[in-house]
Amino acid sequence: MKYFDTHCHLDFDQFDNDREEVVKRAKEQGVEYILNVGTNIESNKKVIEIAKNYDFIYSSIGIHPLDVDKVKIEDLKEIEKLVKSEKVIAIGEVGLDFYYSKDKMEKQKEFFIGQIEIAGKYNLPLIIHQRESKNQLIEIIENIKMPEKVVFHCFGGDLDLARYCLGKNFYISFTGILTFKNAKNVREVAKFYPIEKIMVETDAPFLAPEPFRGKRSEPFMVKYIVDQLAKLKEKDINEITDLIFKNSIKFFLKNDL
Repeated sequence: MKYFDTHCHLDFDQFDNDREEVVKRAKEQGVEYILNVGTNIESNKKVIEIAKNYDFIYSSIGIHPLDVDKVKIEDLKEIEKLVKSEKVIAIGEVGLDFYYSKDKMEKQKEFFIGQIEIAGKYNLPLIIHQRESKNQLIEIIENIKMPEKVVFHCFGGDLDLARYCLGKNFYISFTGILTFKNAKNVREVAKFYPIEKIMVETDAPFLAPEPFRGKRSEPFMVKYIVDQLAKLKEKDINEITDLIFKNSIKFFLKNDL
């Protein structure tokens, strides 16, 4: 079976001691593609460099909402420079996150809008991060032209947000949270959402699925998320795995599947 880890952070220092082994392990376990996602200017440069070393790893670049305090809005020009780098296939992760603090609310909104515009300008998929910011995020989406392809990564919202995403023809992506015993709401969304609009991701090094919960997450663990999704959908594991893989290829790499 083939897998596509559509969102991880192999540039993070948690992988500095064994990055090569982590990548090899993923390939051995059937992971055909990995999207390594940047979070700030330095991270973006690093994910681009990592992608150069592996034919099956691609990169996405952006300023994470919790990183906006380290940059000025003029730094989005750097994103526009990096977007032209080889194997950059998406903008993200971007969005709004008011979980820790609302102090930077307006600056987060400014950066989110700016990066939506970059994604549209270069016709690239947009990877959205949302936490404790549903209403503010929807308000922005309703007042700006969105790119053709949008995915809510690490989906942790409720059915109302899922219905909104579906109405907008957005994709949503599930992490290891889907396997957590206390993630009832996320499993309800997974059952509800059309399989044609679902992708999976590890968000490594975070959110390792059961039976690895509490350990460092790695791309090879993406198959455990697919397995859980098949159980929730009550579908054959081979069928679900194939569909999820094709969804991911179509969204990020090819339109003609």
